[in-house]
Amino acid sequence: MEQGSLRERRAKAPRNSVIQSFKIVILSNKLNLLLPFGPLAILVHYLTDTKGWFFLLSLVGITPLAERLGYATEQLACYTGSTVGGLLNATFGNVIELIISIIALKNGMIRVVQLTLLGSILSNMLLVLGCAFFCGGLVFSRKDQVFDKGNAVVSSGMLLLAVMGLLFPTVLHYTHSEVHAGSSELALSRFISCIMLLAYAAYLFFQLKSQPSFYTENKEMSEDDEDPEISKWEAIIWLSIFTAWVSLLSGYLVDAIEGASVSWKIPISFISVILLPIVGNAAEHAGAIMFAMKDKLDLSLGVAIGSSIQISMFAVPFCVVIGWMMGVQMDLNFQLFETATMFITVIVVAFFLQEGTSNYFKGLMLILCYLVVAASFFVHEDPHQGWC
Repeated sequence: MEQGSLRERRAKAPRNSVIQSFKIVILSNKLNLLLPFGPLAILVHYLTDTKGWFFLLSLVGITPLAERLGYATEQLACYTGSTVGGLLNATFGNVIELIISIIALKNGMIRVVQLTLLGSILSNMLLVLGCAFFCGGLVFSRKDQVFDKGNAVVSSGMLLLAVMGLLFPTVLHYTHSEVHAGSSELALSRFISCIMLLAYAAYLFFQLKSQPSFYTENKEMSEDDEDPEISKWEAIIWLSIFTAWVSLLSGYLVDAIEGASVSWKIPISFISVILLPIVGNAAEHAGAIMFAMKDKLDLSLGVAIGSSIQISMFAVPFCVVIGWMMGVQMDLNFQLFETATMFITVIVVAFFLQEGTSNYFKGLMLILCYLVVAASFFVHEDPHQGWC
């Protein structure tokens, strides 16, 4: 059935000229009006010394790129099976955070990496999911929306496993109980990171092969709703262009974080945990709300919770392993304040998911929880101001 549908789509693949492709991808979306802010940010960087304005313009310039990356991925997924399409969505779903993290890691800014990834997890679990529940609940105010409780329980278990991975290196550090002072914590982090990557691979196999999942449902929904607007090679080319542009802008963005913090008199931890993830999660945010307003809560959970799992179980340990290869000593000790925030957030979200229902009140509570977290990081001074 799926193979037949794929053959039909490939046969119907549009053959656009370069101008037509540009119109479809760039001019068809109003959010792309923000794209010129990227080049403007680079211009400001070279002509002035105002780090605050440069950082703000870079943030605005990256926002439409996150959405267009999602669009190009969806278009490419139209020409693949459900499994490959699911893996594509999983790979490019958080590419902004991954690119920012790898660039910061290359510059030795370990705390920026840790805080950016942590912020993305918190943003997805509280803000994105909260807005989805709230907006869906307002549209369907006369009933509780329902989602697959079994998938929600598995997702909660994966998030708790991620918390365990962060918790033990942190506890080891703060109890001063290392067998080899200065090295046991790093060795434990690297071992746990390998275990987490193995667990995430098993989770992907379970989701894609062993049972109906978000990826398969998302693929089927896109097949029912619309045909691809661009060809497979157009999608690949645009995906490459957007990824390269995001990488360029992210490099400037990372370099400007400290200057923006001084200029705005805002803690770097707040910029890394709150501001950067909101931009990186813009596409997920819009998608999760849209699905919830169509009463497709399983898809909303797949976007918000699935993204949190991907970052905590793949991106975080992946950065530890990449740092290991680069000679950068990144570990899973995210410090006490940050680890406690993650632990409490996962417990709160797990409680809200356990019934398998949602409404606008649950959404409002999650949004308010996020505001508490944001306020806490606004007044939190990170003890590691050297960022390494």
